[in-house]
Amino acid sequence: MFFGKSTIVAAFAALTFATAAPSLEKKDQNSGTATYYAAGLGACGWTNSGSDYVVAVNSAQYDGSKCGNKIWVWNPATSTIAFPTVADECPSCNSGDLDMSEGLFGHLTNNNFDQGVFEMSWGYL
Repeated sequence: MFFGKSTIVAAFAALTFATAAPSLEKKDQNSGTATYYAAGLGACGWTNSGSDYVVAVNSAQYDGSKCGNKIWVWNPATSTIAFPTVADECPSCNSGDLDMSEGLFGHLTNNNFDQGVFEMSWGYL
């Protein structure tokens, strides 16, 4: 059986993310609940679409100077990690919580939007 270069690269990337998550959790770790929203014009001043991997950080931890920074988000239930961009503030979120674009939430939950929320860990890169 022949495996194409893209198949091998994808498998290696998945293995790298799976093994990298525990070390990421130790650096600048936050824990909370993830929800999703319809992304648009955010507190950072630019417009995003639902397919963009962006987050709104809870007001207690929101820092406008972090706009545009990458964070890591880990969903232990699906063993999935992503690296979205801070694009907005979430005034209704509790400390530690993130509100995610639909595309990001779908990626981290295997498109299980019915669950509505999940527990996750995250931190700034």
